[in-house]
Formats: sequence, C-alpha cells, structure tokens
Amino acid sequence: MGHLREELSARTLSACFLRCYLVGAAYNTRGLQHVGLAYAMEPGLTVLYPDPGKRDAVFARYLDLYNTHFFWTPLLVGLFLSLETKIAKGILPAEMLDNVKTTTAFTLSAIGDTFFSASVMGLWGLSAACLVAGGRYVALAILASGLFLAAQIFKAATFRAGYREGFHVLRRLKRWDMVNLGRKIKLVNAGLLTVFWMLAHPLGQAASMSDAVLIGILAAWAATRPSVSREIALLVLAAGWVLLRSIGPI
Repeated sequence: MGHLREELSARTLSACFLRCYLVGAAYNTRGLQHVGLAYAMEPGLTVLYPDPGKRDAVFARYLDLYNTHFFWTPLLVGLFLSLETKIAKGILPAEMLDNVKTTTAFTLSAIGDTFFSASVMGLWGLSAACLVAGGRYVALAILASGLFLAAQIFKAATFRAGYREGFHVLRRLKRWDMVNLGRKIKLVNAGLLTVFWMLAHPLGQAASMSDAVLIGILAAWAATRPSVSREIALLVLAAGWVLLRSIGPI
C-alpha cells in the first residue's frame, strides 16, 4: 500500500490542497463545482497519467455534476486522489470512483449544511454578536482568529486523512455522528440568542425576565424541531412577545 502513495509527492499534494480553496471560482448551473474540482485534481492527475490522451479521458470523470459543502472539498479531493492512484495501477476499476464521487459528495453536502452552516456558523455568529453587545472586542478578535485557524487545520487534516486512508476515512466520519452533534450545538445557540437579547437592550432599559425566557424557549424549540418553518417560529415569537408586553413586565 505504501508504494502507491509515493506516486504523489508532498509538493503535488500541497498544490492539490491549495487549489481546493478555489473550488467555487467557476461555479455554474451546468455542473455546479465541477470545474473547481477538476482544477484541484489537475496536479495529481498530471503525475498519475503522464499520457495526455489518457489524462483527458480521466478529466472527463470530474467534469460531471459535482457539488458539496466547501468544508468537505479537501477531504474529497484527498479521497479521489487516493482512489486515482489505485485506478492508475489497475487495482480498482474506474467505475468505482464515479459511484463514490456522486454518493459521497451529496451525502457530505447535506451533513455540511446541517453541521457547519446551520450549527457551527450560527454558533460563531451569535458568539460574535454577544461579544460585540458586551463591548469585548479583543475577545472577539481572538475568537475570530482561533476559529479561522481551526477551520484551516480541519481542512488540511481531512485532506491528509482522505488521501492516506481512502475509503476508511468514511467510517471515521460516521463515528463522529455530526448530525446529532449539530443538534446539540443548536441548543447552545438558543442559549446564546437569549444572552444576546439581554445584552442588546438599550442602555438604561433592562430586559424583562419573561422576554429572555420566551426567547430561550422558542429558540431551543426551533433548533430541535427542524420540520417547523422559520416563518411560523417568528410569528409565534412575535405573538408571545406582544402578549407578554400587554400583560406587563415580570
């Protein structure tokens, strides 16, 4: 197994990884991110398939429909390079990659939308809002820098794991249980929304406890019931707030 990985040098792998950041640069309605994927794969495919004629046929595999969450692109590029190494040696059939590319990309896209976009980015946004409302700008800068660095480490680590482990990396992702982890983060976000509500009131106007409790309950309810539309949740929130205001602060 080791001699297969030696086909691609650290320089080639670095070039592929850095190109992952441009996966959306040529986004289009025909193949979505397919041009960016082919661009990221190019340095590795050039080494694995030195014959231009054969390489053109290989590139065709990456110019079909492709789309996933951008946080997963490095992992998938690493995985595809691992498979291409074995395909170039005749160990695996090319058809296997087509099946893996379609199924895995769209599955990870759904997980990425749930975990990263709906949960982690919400955690970042609400944390930043609370820090700004509390006037803690230095803490905000430290948090932003730390999260940015963590995102780059995550991309590099998953790219390496995808290339070194091949199919086995998918088993590791399953053990992470990111969908359920995302739900727990949403509950934390509900608490942060309550904190922001308390901090964001104008100076001299204290937020009532009833307002904070209502915000927290509705936010947690909306986070744990994804089948409820945002519009309904907002209408219930507005109605509850008006009702409590009509009764008077608690």
